Amino acid sequence: MKAAKHKTLRRQRRKRRVRKRVTGTPGRPRLTVFRSHKNIYAQIVDDTLGQTLVAASSREKPLRDKGFGGNAAAAKAVGEALASKADQAGIQEVVFDRNGYPYHGRVKELAEAARASGLKF
Repeated sequence: MKAAKHKTLRRQRRKRRVRKRVTGTPGRPRLTVFRSHKNIYAQIVDDTLGQTLVAASSREKPLRDKGFGGNAAAAKAVGEALASKADQAGIQEVVFDRNGYPYHGRVKELAEAARASGLKF
């Protein structure tokens, strides 16, 4: 229990350090990722308004029906879904916020799938 708490605190410290520099504007909103053990979530946020513009997660019905959870395939599907929703909302460029997680595994899969689907960051 103690090690898990320490790991979370370290991630939150990294998150604060990155968020000092990475902010979403109306022209380039922020794509942020949250990773739980069972699912992965991504949203595009305009920090000036404090508003979520687009969101996607592995818990949404189309992705949940495919049997995805918190694995790399789910992250790839969420990245593609987020990019298509962003395109419909008229968002082409974003700033990537990995939320203190290492750019590896599921976070990397989500980012690469979003890039491959046409989102620029």
